[in-house]
Amino acid sequence: MSSAPPEDPTPPKDEEVHHLLPSPSPSINGSSQECLAEEEEEEEEVAYESREKIVIMDIESDEINGGDYSRVPPFSFKKLWLFTGPGFLMSIAFLDPGNLEGDLQAGAIAGYSLLWLLMWATAMGLLIQLLSARIGVATGKHLAELCREEYPYWAGLLLWFMAEVALIGADIQEVIGSAIAIKILSRGVLPLWAGVLITASDCFIFLLLENYGVRKLEAVFAVLISTMAVSFAWMFGDTKPSRKEVLIGLLVPKLSSRTIHQAVGVVGCVIMPHNVFLHSALVQSRNIDPKKKGQVQEAINYYSIESSVALLVSFMINLFVTTVFAKGFYGSKQADSIGLVNAGQYLEEKYGGGLFPILYIWGIGLLAAGQSSTITGTYAGQFIMGGFLNLRLKKWLRALITRSCAILPTIVVALIFNRSESSLDVLNEWLNVLQSIQIPFALIPLLTLVSKEQVMGVFRIGQTLEKVAWTVAALVIVINGYLLLDFFSSEVHGWLFGFLVCAGTVAYLAFILYLISHGGGPFSNWINVPLFKGYTSTGN
Repeated sequence: MSSAPPEDPTPPKDEEVHHLLPSPSPSINGSSQECLAEEEEEEEEVAYESREKIVIMDIESDEINGGDYSRVPPFSFKKLWLFTGPGFLMSIAFLDPGNLEGDLQAGAIAGYSLLWLLMWATAMGLLIQLLSARIGVATGKHLAELCREEYPYWAGLLLWFMAEVALIGADIQEVIGSAIAIKILSRGVLPLWAGVLITASDCFIFLLLENYGVRKLEAVFAVLISTMAVSFAWMFGDTKPSRKEVLIGLLVPKLSSRTIHQAVGVVGCVIMPHNVFLHSALVQSRNIDPKKKGQVQEAINYYSIESSVALLVSFMINLFVTTVFAKGFYGSKQADSIGLVNAGQYLEEKYGGGLFPILYIWGIGLLAAGQSSTITGTYAGQFIMGGFLNLRLKKWLRALITRSCAILPTIVVALIFNRSESSLDVLNEWLNVLQSIQIPFALIPLLTLVSKEQVMGVFRIGQTLEKVAWTVAALVIVINGYLLLDFFSSEVHGWLFGFLVCAGTVAYLAFILYLISHGGGPFSNWINVPLFKGYTSTGN
């Protein structure tokens, strides 16, 4: 109640508050220096060091709750604000250049008819991300760490390889998108490869921001998301899409054979494998004790609200992009040829100048999307590499390694594919396929672990939610399977290449079946054959 508590009881309470990562011992005694030394040795293995975590404290609600964290304290907007941040960083993956290209192509080719699918795909993505946040809060570990503990060494290593490949593929798209924006804003003075090198430097900016604390980093991302929102909302206001057509597109499901490819792209772009790993780590930036049930449930509740708001914002931004290109290019001769590279030029030709030319508005929004998504990609790379391989590396060194793994292939790709717009479109198609291939290796482990009582305790999801989640995962995997089948049927030529693709497909499906049978989920009994029984032991 009083602002200055008595001196005697204050030190232990103050010490407990500022000691951000709770100690396993009930109190801090004379051997605290030894405990701190042990913690410093282990700090490099966790998602966030103890001094980086944000203390969640609301004295009024804690007093009402009587300090009893076996039950959830009353709702507090102050606490909601303290929990706000991780969901918006996670939502960047819904706004990266690959998603924006999927949006503009869906609008140009399908008009307003796929807006309903965009809305439901975002809802499915929200469900997956909420489960990712849940597992991070309830266990105190992120998904990559849990996979290392859950699966045999060979399986964990393979999952890590798949996650790294997905991350590199996503980062190539993001860096190329950012480089295209730089080329637009420089009026072509800076070529694509120069834009890639400029974008590569964001790794060092990211490392600098981290030194100022988690909240400062989250504030920078809030600015970038706001920039995207203002830019694309401005475009929406300038082009004036039909409000009636937008509403019909959202409420009335439509799908035709001509738009099936764009429909698959809309769903495929929403679930990003590295983002599933990322969100489970981001939520650990707050000081939550997994042993206190009320505190864990409170965090899950706040993160659910925050993530829902974040993805609502991302949905509106995607909606703006889709409807702008639906209004401007649906039914036009440019519809089938429009892509990320020439979209700005087509916008300028269609809508001309004005107070602020739409070409530059598009370039600013695209640059914000590219820069923010490359930084979150670096962030995700740290957690994925550190969690799967249990690396005891300093964060700056791990960030440098993961950034180099993505930037070096990107520079090579930029030099090779900078010859024409069509070659970059082919590259983007291949990268979308690469992302689709990796999706099961993030979703299946997540649903396996979040359904296990041994892992989640009382916070494991119920049977109804488990079935819904597996159904969503199966739907996403099947839709992306269609994309893969369609792509390879048109691209595979020659018996040798065909044989390699078939062999790879068999191995790919076998590993998916192993992961499902290992998990004991709703579908595991269907495929629990003797072939996999010898490989379902847990541990390293």
